[in-house]
Amino acid sequence: MSTIGYARTSTTDQNAGLEAQIRDLKAAGADRVFSEKVSSVAQRDQWDACLASLKEGDVLIVTKPDRLARSTADLLSIETELSRRGVGLVILSMGGERLDTRNPTSKLILTILAGVATWEREIMLERQKEGIAKARAEGKYKGRKRSVDYDEIRRLSATMGATEIARTMGIPRGTALSAMKTF
Repeated sequence: MSTIGYARTSTTDQNAGLEAQIRDLKAAGADRVFSEKVSSVAQRDQWDACLASLKEGDVLIVTKPDRLARSTADLLSIETELSRRGVGLVILSMGGERLDTRNPTSKLILTILAGVATWEREIMLERQKEGIAKARAEGKYKGRKRSVDYDEIRRLSATMGATEIARTMGIPRGTALSAMKTF
């Protein structure tokens, strides 16, 4: 049985944050620590290596959930996969408490927290939609500004086709075609 740590920072200039995570993981008993400086949405080679090294009976330790997962759904998916493989997950910083998914209470807490986070996100999106609808009704919301000059496309379309317009303006052909359909 091994205790493996995983540490990550989003940018290469966060040395102190990465060093603090590594220190905390070793203090918590990590025999080996995989670490990297990479965005959570980028390819995470050390994460892949960490996963590959985990065997049944091992424990994965992270300092916080956001160092491990991209989203709540991702966190639950990772925990489910680790559990299926017989690997425990320990999160050191969960509101001052250590969460250890090798016990049912911690699994319950993780699931509840994930559910609350999902609910909170959905409520926020609902409020955002309501706010946008109200602003539109009041004429205050016009949407995102166009990133392409439709007047220029209209002017060029009198003498050029979509492919030539796209080449001239440095835009995708599909963008030129979409703009031309609005005339």
